[in-house]
Amino acid sequence: MTIVSISLAISASLIFLPLTAHAESKDALAPKSKKEDALALPLHTVTIATVSLQQSLLFYRDGMGLSVEGPIALTPQQINAQRKLWQMPVDLNWQTYRLYRKGVPEAIQIQLLVLDKATPNIHQSWNSTELGPFSLGFPNTDTIALDKKIRKVGFGALNVLESYPIPRTDGTTYQIDETIFNAPDFVHGVAITRGNGMSQLGPIDNNGMGGPAYSAQIIENSEEHLKFYTDVLGLEIRSDREFKSAGDKGAMNLANGTVFRFAIVYSKGATTGHMLFVDFRNIKPIKPTTRPSLPNIGIGMWSFPVTSVKTVLKNAQNFGATIVSEAITVNSPIYGKAMVATLRAPNGFLIEIFEAK
Repeated sequence: MTIVSISLAISASLIFLPLTAHAESKDALAPKSKKEDALALPLHTVTIATVSLQQSLLFYRDGMGLSVEGPIALTPQQINAQRKLWQMPVDLNWQTYRLYRKGVPEAIQIQLLVLDKATPNIHQSWNSTELGPFSLGFPNTDTIALDKKIRKVGFGALNVLESYPIPRTDGTTYQIDETIFNAPDFVHGVAITRGNGMSQLGPIDNNGMGGPAYSAQIIENSEEHLKFYTDVLGLEIRSDREFKSAGDKGAMNLANGTVFRFAIVYSKGATTGHMLFVDFRNIKPIKPTTRPSLPNIGIGMWSFPVTSVKTVLKNAQNFGATIVSEAITVNSPIYGKAMVATLRAPNGFLIEIFEAK
């Protein structure tokens, strides 16, 4: 999602409202602070629950080119720890797969939980106005070619591939090519290329493929949400703008004149592993019928490495956030042995934090 475009997504089909550059760099997404100041590091893992293993592999492996490990053998102790952390029902079982970009360790990993029975869907459609976790972004050097490949594999999109200019902070522009694909489980997989000499939105491999590099959500009460991610996790807002949709020509395929706040949030000093948040201003979003969280089907959790679990939990308590599980020691197949805790964002979305030993 770049739900607009993680780039800064200001599409040709979008009309700029107020704009403020946040950095001296020509790239408005350049870091504003140092890695040494980070509490939560870049987004490490996005967990997706599904009952459709083959469709998931078709999109993420065969389409987006991710490598797959699994099913991963878990001990009873590991499973019990996950049930506690994620509030998984005792009568629900799953197989775990790890999807990752080979040769690009900075890319976000996908933890795919293949459930043994269906749970409610987090989303009921691919509609861009439906609240909740929305997408994963895949930077690459040739979205035009990737667009053809993904459609040939059998997946549609919110709209046709869109190309549009994005302003640099010096007033010049560069081109974005973007398609928001309809991935399994009503998740959106975004293909995005930044042209004209701009670096991609995350590291890429020798085949010109990268990511996932970011994830996005449609939210309400954006002030509260952004305060949660900045005050509790210590993340920073790199870009915070309002846009007006020009109609069905845009990648998000929104109604003409739709106004929305578009905030891009990074770990301090980071250049990838970020989050996008969209808050509609003049339309009512579609309300979810289920909690946007595990064990429901779709994107149900974000996992962040942190420099101090204790500090994050203290921040969460001061903020008034729900702490699902206090810190316990876990040997995770995704991030190894660590102290791990879980809490909820204001919309009920599950956040996992881990501090490696």
